[in-house]
Amino acid sequence: MRNARPRIALTSGEPAGIGPELCVRLAREMDVTVIGDKSLLAGAPHVEHVPLAQPAVPGRLDPANARYVLATLDRAIRGCLSGEYAAMVTAPVQKSVINDAGIAFTGHTEYLAEHTQTSHVVMMLVGGGLRVALATTHLALTEVPRAITRSGVLASLRVLDADLKRRFRIARPRILVAGLNPHSGESGHLGREDIETITPAIAEAVREGIDAKGPIPADTLFVPERLRAADAVLAMYHDQGLPVLKYASFGCGVNITLGLPFIRTSVDHGTALELAGTGRADATSLAEAVKLAVDLAHTA
Repeated sequence: MRNARPRIALTSGEPAGIGPELCVRLAREMDVTVIGDKSLLAGAPHVEHVPLAQPAVPGRLDPANARYVLATLDRAIRGCLSGEYAAMVTAPVQKSVINDAGIAFTGHTEYLAEHTQTSHVVMMLVGGGLRVALATTHLALTEVPRAITRSGVLASLRVLDADLKRRFRIARPRILVAGLNPHSGESGHLGREDIETITPAIAEAVREGIDAKGPIPADTLFVPERLRAADAVLAMYHDQGLPVLKYASFGCGVNITLGLPFIRTSVDHGTALELAGTGRADATSLAEAVKLAVDLAHTA
């Protein structure tokens, strides 16, 4: 029987950013449990207390609170794995200050994969009528070609196909795969990755029954005629796919991590330190992330 009111854990993110105030605002309107320091979240009706290491000052990063940020994630992970929560939604964190604290951290996506012992996860953003997934996530551009492997692209296609079926209830997902190089390598004259890596991975996925097409040059992939015949796009790297989606939906897009043993959604923006404490931050993306988490929890 479907749960009419799935319990959603909402982590409050970087304490010096806009996350806490957005969480308080949403918690007054939506049925969520906010995970964070009670003093920081005064006014939220349902708070699970995780204490700050140091008092937070809006707009002023403090590495002393880096472990606090991770502790809120750890609590939400435990709650989702135990079934206490049906999904987790995350307010934005500041990667730089966590690394400044001496903790290697590349992002929520990678952290959640590691702490759930998930072998392969896929970052996908949803908004503006688009679903854009990434074969690689938070890497320097110089590292991307080495990170694009046959096994990695194939694994991403498998996860994307499986979660579009399981979470989004799409019976036979149609996936367009972007090439890595301009013109998908121009028959090898502009790079061989498209020929030697991406094409064989797509061919194997097709043999497994996945409806994947490509590699398609990224500069012509995101045209309306192609997108109308697709359910999702797999881009090769962060700034190949996300500028298009954010142009179409910035401020109301949702980030979802595919492949995890539970549902996780997040915002399409960062901590906006310059807006923290001003009351001017827009809560639309976080609200959309909560709505999507609830919708996906109902289909689980």
